[in-house]
Amino acid sequence: MMSDATKARFDREVAKYPPDQKQSAVMACLSIVQQEQGWVSTENERLIADYLGMAPMAVHEVSTFYNMYNLKPVGKYKLNVCTNLPCQLGGGAQAMAHLEKTLGIHAGETTSDGLFTLQPSECQGACADAPVLLVNDRHMCSFMSDEKLDQLISGLKQAEGAQ
Repeated sequence: MMSDATKARFDREVAKYPPDQKQSAVMACLSIVQQEQGWVSTENERLIADYLGMAPMAVHEVSTFYNMYNLKPVGKYKLNVCTNLPCQLGGGAQAMAHLEKTLGIHAGETTSDGLFTLQPSECQGACADAPVLLVNDRHMCSFMSDEKLDQLISGLKQAEGAQ
């Protein structure tokens, strides 16, 4: 079920498009659900499809095409490490390996305390800053040496009162 507040946010996005093109708000609606729920469930895809007058599969095609949508619950801090060639040449694979070792998880997994999810990602548009990672789809971190990765993880843990 969709809350009135969510419907109001959807309405604001849909209003940006001509009435016969409200499906154009699908990405915004997916983002709203993710902001509110932390991830996009199949049920939420169906709710969005009904709201926008789309087939559920059309919404699912969008949510699975873009890696910014979480299709399962993720940790409080989602770390997307760029795995495209420029970042790989600049230390991306080493950064991923360091985070896997530090967090005790593999790419695609979440730590047992629910704090961190580690994911590979496509190009983040900062190739000259390799290796780069994105925290929670919002905060880009550049030139991520092992030391800077350790500082990032330590700082996020301290923010949570965890050690």
